[in-house]
Amino acid sequence: MAQTPVAGAQAVRRALNVLHCFHDNAPDLSASEISRRLGLSTSTAHRLARTLLDAEFLEQDPRTARYRLGPAVTELGRLSYHQRGLHLASPELADLARRTGATADLALRSGPHAVIVAGGSVTPKVGLRRPLHSTALGKVLLAWPRPGEAGARSLPPLHAFTDRTIVDRERLAEELERVRAQRYALNDGESAQGVATVAVPVLDHLGSARFALAVRGTPDLIAGDRLDGVVDQARACAGALEILLLPPSQRSTAAVPSG
Repeated sequence: MAQTPVAGAQAVRRALNVLHCFHDNAPDLSASEISRRLGLSTSTAHRLARTLLDAEFLEQDPRTARYRLGPAVTELGRLSYHQRGLHLASPELADLARRTGATADLALRSGPHAVIVAGGSVTPKVGLRRPLHSTALGKVLLAWPRPGEAGARSLPPLHAFTDRTIVDRERLAEELERVRAQRYALNDGESAQGVATVAVPVLDHLGSARFALAVRGTPDLIAGDRLDGVVDQARACAGALEILLLPPSQRSTAAVPSG
């Protein structure tokens, strides 16, 4: 028997989609710009924005009438940050960055993206979402999926960011097999020229990557003769984060082997 849609579910979905318009540090948006992004009429976008404004999920510049994320989003974001224990990860990530001379980041999966939730890349001017297929963080999250998460074949079209980006799904599947075999992922210029990243999983008791931990820098810092040492340090940090971020009952029973 078909399930009857919940009354107002479409309006809730549309309101959430309005908030998603501001991903990746989108600038202040007008109601007409929101309507174009979502394929809605301007009047509908305006009504949704006003409702979110009243609830403080958006705020409006009185001079330009343009919208940006409001204090309710900030409050919930901070609460989620602490409830997940992510504030405990910052000292470990800072120490890893100091020891490697690179940037250390922690990410989790959100649909077809890796979302950086802690680390050196969390700055006001840098977007936090990264495509799964072209990043070391994303490869780790795809290689050790959590229950219910869709696989690599369900991703949207694989966009090429450089001539090294994997855009063929069969090649991506082969790459993920390699990631699982070597227990780390490498991105050498696949998302941006002159940038290399190595990532390892923070595994739970189900063998799923609850988080991905990445070290990012120039190729001379990450690749070549330094790679094994960086991987070992990243794995040691991932082990510490497993203890800090996961309750004992959800920690993995086997450590990720080094080397």
